[in-house]
Amino acid sequence: MCGIVGYLGKRDCTEVLMDGLEKLEYRGYDSAGIAVFENGSIKTVKTRGKLSCMREKLSKEGSPKGFCGIGHTRWATHGEPSDINSHPHSNGRVTIVHNGIIENYTELKAFLTEKGYTFVSQTDSEVAACLLDYYYSERNPLKAITETMKELEGSFALGILFKDFPDRVYAVRKQSPLIVGEGEGEYFIASDIPAFLKYTKNYVLLEDNEIVCMKSSGTSYFDVHGIPIKKEKQVAEWDVEQAQKCGFPHFMLKEIHEQPDVVNKTLEDIVKDGVPDFSERGISDELLKNVGRVFIVACGTAMHAGIIAKYAIEKLARVPVTVEVASEFRYMEPIVGENDLVILISQSGETADTKAGLELAKEKGAKTLAVVNVKYSAIARAADMCIHTLAGPEIAVASTKAYMVQITVMYLLAFRFAFARGKISLEELKKLTEELMLSPKAISDVIERKGECQFIASRLVNVEKLFFIGRGFDYALSLEGSLKLKEITYIHSEAYAAGELKHGTISLIEDNIPVITVATQENILAKTISNMEEVKARGAYIIALCRKGTEFSENTVDLRFDIDTELPDMLVPLPTVCALQLIAYYTSVLRGNDPDKPRNLAKSVTTE
Repeated sequence: MCGIVGYLGKRDCTEVLMDGLEKLEYRGYDSAGIAVFENGSIKTVKTRGKLSCMREKLSKEGSPKGFCGIGHTRWATHGEPSDINSHPHSNGRVTIVHNGIIENYTELKAFLTEKGYTFVSQTDSEVAACLLDYYYSERNPLKAITETMKELEGSFALGILFKDFPDRVYAVRKQSPLIVGEGEGEYFIASDIPAFLKYTKNYVLLEDNEIVCMKSSGTSYFDVHGIPIKKEKQVAEWDVEQAQKCGFPHFMLKEIHEQPDVVNKTLEDIVKDGVPDFSERGISDELLKNVGRVFIVACGTAMHAGIIAKYAIEKLARVPVTVEVASEFRYMEPIVGENDLVILISQSGETADTKAGLELAKEKGAKTLAVVNVKYSAIARAADMCIHTLAGPEIAVASTKAYMVQITVMYLLAFRFAFARGKISLEELKKLTEELMLSPKAISDVIERKGECQFIASRLVNVEKLFFIGRGFDYALSLEGSLKLKEITYIHSEAYAAGELKHGTISLIEDNIPVITVATQENILAKTISNMEEVKARGAYIIALCRKGTEFSENTVDLRFDIDTELPDMLVPLPTVCALQLIAYYTSVLRGNDPDKPRNLAKSVTTE
């Protein structure tokens, strides 16, 4: 959540900061601001609202002129969105931007108030700025930072300017992502690589409790005690084009179109000699053979990928799988032991609740496997094993291609699981893998029919509520389809296992309420059709996503989208979810929303 940028170099600092913040808009925010050294003093400009409001304010008040500064997009936690609560925060000598939550800010604020400090905002972040100033008595920035770090509890990434040092930017992190970009004579801090990717692909990952000092002569790194340390420079695999719209009206539509390619890349990366091979990731057949139970821990869309994985692993490998919401897993005292495998699924690899679930699993002695899209992320580095998905940068808040790659990986893992445990033969393993290799074309075929999805969207644009239903794999897809629709269209949408409607929810069905039915699974199709007829009898407007050739009773279905593929039922979720994504996208656009930046949402949820 939120975005931090910082710059030191020879370019127009204001423009670099604003450009970097725009590249981080996908993280979600409700206010923004920058602080730039101008003629030896720090000039701060900040405002509630989007970066367009910042641009307008800079145009009216004048942009700070300088070569050193920090910037921030805030997602409100402590204190409402306002100009005053926006970052950067300053007390005169120290100016900061902050991501995360200072859990003991109340106690620190009381202490600082006794010492004569006054506060103008409602934020926990201003407390950090004042505490840095308190420990800055010796005009030693590094000592001020290390002393402050000892006092702060919670998560934080800080970008810091000291008034007495107009040629330096300091930064520190603890449980909140922050990276350092190193260019030719210019340096950056950022919450994510896209913020500086147009200037350099070289970066250094700050670990927890590490500090960086950026000066014109270079970067210096220190541990929590202020002792110099050496850091390894890395090179980003992404390029600028991947982080741009490339002619598409929105990132979400671009990322939907990228799905066949990223699924194909994932398959090529994992499949060796016609079968899934995870040995390079430390996942051996012996390990899979001896797993007692599997726990899948994730949030939101990643959790829905986990439900697909549960059905696939249990169906093929006959291993019990429990899918838990990460925010519940860490507090439910789960019965997890040494013979269990805990799989953590996260696009960013920084999701706070999922990371906490990982730490709990490790404490319990379970093996941990991360499935993440950012290989340098905290979850990727902390897990015993890691599968790096190859979706590339996903900018739109609503996840599409990351989800598609997650379920592709989980299918491959399910296949290998089943083989390792002797539930399928080598020939069956190869056949399943061969069938999965057909999925990129099946996804492409759906994308080519996006006009049909747009037509379905036109029938949803004015509704206030709707339902999704399905059974088995179709139920898992219904959950994801409903989430995708509600988060970018703001239509109240709920997903139910089709057989559960009669246990209460059917009372909400009335004339012309849309019920989107996912009906692709042959073994339970008759049951699903019965549920469709139940809601139709009560006036529902039924939109069916089904296999080509599926027959329904006369007048049961009002609209249908046929999935024309030879994929087996278990793999049909891959092209089907693409149709659900397109329906959500076009409904959002037709309602006049920005599907890339849905209100109140953030791409990376790095706080609880």
